[in-house]
Amino acid sequence: MNTTISSNGLPQLPLATTNAENSAAQTATATPSAGSSVSQTDDSVHLTDSARALQQASSANAPVDTHKVEQIKQQLAAGTYKANPHAIANSLVSLEGQIGGNK
Repeated sequence: MNTTISSNGLPQLPLATTNAENSAAQTATATPSAGSSVSQTDDSVHLTDSARALQQASSANAPVDTHKVEQIKQQLAAGTYKANPHAIANSLVSLEGQIGGNK
């Protein structure tokens, strides 16, 4: 089934290319021809305080109960894992409070 999507007057964006096409395009643009100069710019990334906090919270320093993870994996594989909806709901309410600033 083909679906045509119109641009509704918006400018057309270039189509995504595959990795092979991207590599070829980068090689072609990265190789200066005789008599031309290539200017390089330094790219940088600036993280917000929230992003830094999230990065720290999800770092390798975060404690993981590997024994519990293995138990859950085995229960999932066996089809015997039972989720506790009350515990999930309480955790979601707690998380919502933390996001909203109410600890």
